[in-house]
Amino acid sequence: MTAPPPSYPPGPPGPPGYPGYPSGYPGYPPAGRAPNNHLVMSIIGLLFCLPPAIVAVVKSSHVNGLWAQGRYGEAQAAADSAKTWALWSIILGILGSLILFATIAVLGGLAIQNSNDNSSAPYSATAYAAMV
Repeated sequence: MTAPPPSYPPGPPGPPGYPGYPSGYPGYPPAGRAPNNHLVMSIIGLLFCLPPAIVAVVKSSHVNGLWAQGRYGEAQAAADSAKTWALWSIILGILGSLILFATIAVLGGLAIQNSNDNSSAPYSATAYAAMV
């Protein structure tokens, strides 16, 4: 008589894409791809407002490295943070530009108004004619 073969504990699940692969099993990446790192939006933010855009670029550059290290929650948090910083840099840049253009328009209008007022000009044509 032969003895029955010994029972072994089940092995780890197969690689992704095989049936029965549990998503999020310890040591294996969750199903899907790495989160969007928003690097393009961060770089566009550099054109609008530099300080928050630099933070966005740094955060977005960490996303893929964290994902490759298996730190999936931190990779998603870095991606979310990069998106937030990039949006704020764009918003602040647009608001700053609007304030700048409004200030230039107001000051330019005041300058034009003052240049048309001949009585305040020290050497206007009428004042020069009166002196001669």
